[in-house]
Amino acid sequence: MKLTRREFWQWVVVASLAGQAGSAQAQSETGLVIDKTADSSKAIPIAISGFTGEAAAVLRFDLEVMGCKVVATDQATYLVSGKNEGNVQGFLHEARSKKQRLGKAYSGGTQRVQTHAFADDVILEITGVKGIAQTQVAFKVDRGTTSEIYLSDFDGHGPVQVTRDNSIVSAPSWVPGQQVIYYNSYKSGFPDIYRHELGGVRRVVAKFSGSNITPAASPDGRRVAMILSKGGNPNLYVANADGSGLVQLTRTKEGESSPCWSPDGRTICVVSRTSGRPALYLVPTSGGGTMKRLMTGVMNATEPDWSPDGKWLAFTSQMGSFQICVVSAEGGEAKTLVAGADPSWAPNSRTLAFVRASGRGMRGLSLLDVPTKQVKDCALVAGSNSQPSWAR
Repeated sequence: MKLTRREFWQWVVVASLAGQAGSAQAQSETGLVIDKTADSSKAIPIAISGFTGEAAAVLRFDLEVMGCKVVATDQATYLVSGKNEGNVQGFLHEARSKKQRLGKAYSGGTQRVQTHAFADDVILEITGVKGIAQTQVAFKVDRGTTSEIYLSDFDGHGPVQVTRDNSIVSAPSWVPGQQVIYYNSYKSGFPDIYRHELGGVRRVVAKFSGSNITPAASPDGRRVAMILSKGGNPNLYVANADGSGLVQLTRTKEGESSPCWSPDGRTICVVSRTSGRPALYLVPTSGGGTMKRLMTGVMNATEPDWSPDGKWLAFTSQMGSFQICVVSAEGGEAKTLVAGADPSWAPNSRTLAFVRASGRGMRGLSLLDVPTKQVKDCALVAGSNSQPSWAR
């Protein structure tokens, strides 16, 4: 598929901002690394003034999903002010001392883009961690008997259709730091895995007999994990980015699904039924190691995603209903966060994109600020939206 020049460079700019920064950090009551405020399990109280229309709405959405709470001026720790007449101009002051922490005018792009940039600067100044308002998410949209892969801003705005397979597609996976996604498609009539360079070439990576599903790019982009059933049972394989050099890592009768990589590239978390019910297991990417079961406390664990800081795995658990859970990468007891499915970590290792019912049998994407448990719904593309993959 050919993309317009504007769409391609928009992706390039946004992807270059993925990542995180800052060393002055604290931990929440769940242990997640977040901001440097006194009690980071509580939302940071801020007051917003001066902004109107779309800019005001965007700024509030961005700051609340990144751990802030909009309050009255006399209750605020920080004062966020500015105006959006022509372009966005923003300021950040400490509420008690009135000390200015940030003052900047933004240019280029729409007011929405400028507001996202201001929100990220506010969060960086307050917490020492890079904001996520200028990142993007890939996801699947179902319409009737077909589905396609879309990209959008992190809040669901600005959606662009990437695939036009006119078939069933699934499991988009961003290659970190690149304008490339892997995904699964029945375009040929069979479940194959494709590597798609945004605005460029699409190539088949796995087209073996049986199923070729759930690709997952390695952190350095040089390898891809996938589940193949070419040997009979669905097992975990790893290959070079183009599909060459295929190596089988598991050989179970029960089969595996949904691989994801540790940030150092040494371990893959995969779902396996070796103990009966689906559970999370760790597999060394060097091969030859044993599978290690990860956690206790929940049942029917699926769809894991490893946080970029390496400390946490988010996953879906089905215990009557679907729930988003997290567990330490070291193992232990899992914690239930919110009802939903398909979690994907943001570059800040704090925010999760996930899926929940949006009404009339449809699904939509939502964003969860894990420490404060605040949830925001993303703009919905017509159809059922699922399987988010956050660009990092």
